[in-house]
Amino acid sequence: MFNPSGSGIVPATFLVDVRHQKTGEEEHDASLQELCQLIDTLGWKIAGTLAQKMTSPTAASLIGKGKLEELSERVKALPEVNSVVFDHELTTTQVRNIRGATGVDVYDRPAIILEIFHRHARTKEAQLQVELARLKYLAPRQRVVGAKERRGGGRGARAVSESFHEMQRRQVRDRIGELQRELDAVHKEQVERRRHREGSSKVAIVGYTNAGKSSLMRALTSSDVLVADQLFATLDTTVRALQPETQPRILVSDTVGFIRNLPHDLVASFRSTLDEALDASLLLHIVDASDPALRSHIQVTRAVLDSIDAGKLPSLLILNKIDAVDIAQQALLREEFPDAILMSAFNPKDIEALHDRLVRFFLDNMTEVDLVIPYGKEGVLAEIRKNVHVLKESYDEKGACLTIRSTSGTLTVLKQRLSLNG
Repeated sequence: MFNPSGSGIVPATFLVDVRHQKTGEEEHDASLQELCQLIDTLGWKIAGTLAQKMTSPTAASLIGKGKLEELSERVKALPEVNSVVFDHELTTTQVRNIRGATGVDVYDRPAIILEIFHRHARTKEAQLQVELARLKYLAPRQRVVGAKERRGGGRGARAVSESFHEMQRRQVRDRIGELQRELDAVHKEQVERRRHREGSSKVAIVGYTNAGKSSLMRALTSSDVLVADQLFATLDTTVRALQPETQPRILVSDTVGFIRNLPHDLVASFRSTLDEALDASLLLHIVDASDPALRSHIQVTRAVLDSIDAGKLPSLLILNKIDAVDIAQQALLREEFPDAILMSAFNPKDIEALHDRLVRFFLDNMTEVDLVIPYGKEGVLAEIRKNVHVLKESYDEKGACLTIRSTSGTLTVLKQRLSLNG
């Protein structure tokens, strides 16, 4: 469905701005600005814009008949334009009718997001997740577009077209089933990896796309993760140890960014990635403090976290990029968000302070316990020395006698492994 130019010419698109009375002006403007950023992330340029205010959309083409004719005329007057983009989700019928009127490809907001995910997916898991979401969302629209070229006269034309569609639907169903099986296998591997990290102190970085999650991840873990000033630069979950390392180690994971109106199939496909957040002991909810839409970004992130049952986990709100905010606005933010951490991921002192805050969080949630590791359980003892804060260690006839500071979750896992090894 996507055919970006391969000739070095920047693809040009025409943006259609549809405003409904039910949507507030501020919310709509933020959504439209975000769509422009999404288009820019694809490397496309916006050659023109058409706006229409409506009380309710039309079933045939979303916009009115007169506006559709105007859109067609304006698009055909710009030879470089090869697509139109709507800041609204379109039905299959609407895609077909708008394409028929304009003669160019038609995309809605979810389709643009899907294409960005497609381009940025690097690991096998992310590629499988994106392809699955694209098939579920785009396949019906692709079949409609293809049907346009197969129209024809003759008594057998209808039967031939229906036969072709049935074959196409079967191929899509088969591929979706194949992708789901592959993802299930990947998910089993992930569950096994997470099982080995059971009891570990885990932090997950969550937040709106382009809020600075990867920059924070890189600063906290000294890892070489991708940092780019564009939407959805990171799709794959990365897990690294907090640096400088602590005893016990604190693991930090980066997650895919959120955005308003994120396609449902993408949320479902990336559920395993988002499970890293659900598996954490603490969420770092990072927000771009310099973005005027930061409040709606906070709401969107919280809504997605609620949808994956992670909304009640302990969290720290971090207002990032505070260096791009003037002193007066900083004072207002402190007043509005008294519990938030105002910082910059590029300020070493801010990173050091956050590092200390994370260590303190886990220490405050630990209790001091005595534990006996019987002789012959050297593997468990080595694991404790590596991952648990050992206060005292001595030996008697029973084995190693340890006094440790541990979270209840870590202690439960240790006791289970001692029991299994017994």
